Amino acid sequence: MNRRTTPPQSPGHPVSPSGARRRGARATRGARTSERPRPAALLLAGILAALAPACQPGDTQQAEPIPGWEWPMDSVMDVVDDVRAGRDLNPEVWPGGGRVAVLLSFDVDNETIPLRFGEPTISDLSRGEYGARVALPRILRLLDEHAIPASFFVPAVSLMIAPEMADAIQASGRHEIAVHGFIHELNSELDRATERELLVRAIDHLTEVMGERPVGYRAPSWNFSPHTLELLQELGFLYDSSMMADERPYELLADGEPTGIVELPVEWILDDAPLLNPRGDRYSSPRDVLQVWKDEFDVAYREGTMFILTMHPHYIGHRSRIVVLRELIDHIRSHDDVWWATHRAAAEYAAEQAGL
Repeated sequence: MNRRTTPPQSPGHPVSPSGARRRGARATRGARTSERPRPAALLLAGILAALAPACQPGDTQQAEPIPGWEWPMDSVMDVVDDVRAGRDLNPEVWPGGGRVAVLLSFDVDNETIPLRFGEPTISDLSRGEYGARVALPRILRLLDEHAIPASFFVPAVSLMIAPEMADAIQASGRHEIAVHGFIHELNSELDRATERELLVRAIDHLTEVMGERPVGYRAPSWNFSPHTLELLQELGFLYDSSMMADERPYELLADGEPTGIVELPVEWILDDAPLLNPRGDRYSSPRDVLQVWKDEFDVAYREGTMFILTMHPHYIGHRSRIVVLRELIDHIRSHDDVWWATHRAAAEYAAEQAGL
């Protein structure tokens, strides 16, 4: 039976001090509440015994999760505390007297979405190819018109399929390339060893292509597993951009302990994928989306915080969508004291100002 609980620790992997601190925190909490199981253990104790006899090898039947109202509160807190928001890292002022930081980002998924589960169709692959063939050059030309920097989160396989993208992104010297998984895998469906292996392979390929090690990470589909943050610590990332606990930069906590990792938070209403997908159940008119994004920027400007937009070339790069991005850029440029930055630059500045 294919039932996944908390993945086992894989032997032989180095343990960082921060990783040891996380396990120490777990051990302390476990000692305090030694009589209660973790949620994964609840699943096993309550369901596995009943279902296991009926399961045959290769059976993909999934156990029903135990509803949250049946969990002990300590188990609730165990899950809640895995990844949490720490201190606010929003600086008093951004570089150059900036009132607001504007961070444009592009997740260059291309063909990896149909490829990741091993069931690609020719039509879906061609739609992904559009991202590299047409959309990315169109986006880069628009950014070049205004000398705007941006961050490109790229699955390693996207760069393997279309290696010319790396030179195109790096040509201006303004942009950042950061990690977005190996093949847009879902971390929560992997055991720790596999998640780590794919992350290392992604880092290694981007390092080879870029000539320097990437410092930023965005989980594919913003999908963290219980091990993701620990792996980001172990592998020395400066920042993550996958969580949603604020609109300002903040420090990530692991089991209540500061990690030193800067979080540059995201949000679905600031992501073009669910909103501009014509086949999706949340599709919105690009003009309506533009108004939401303008409103989001305007409030960020008044509050003196940060505006992060997540886009995908194979969505935003189409003709009717690039018009929306152009109008948004024009709207932002009509304001004074705007600091346009890569995610890396914003994370480095926030960390420096906070003394991380």
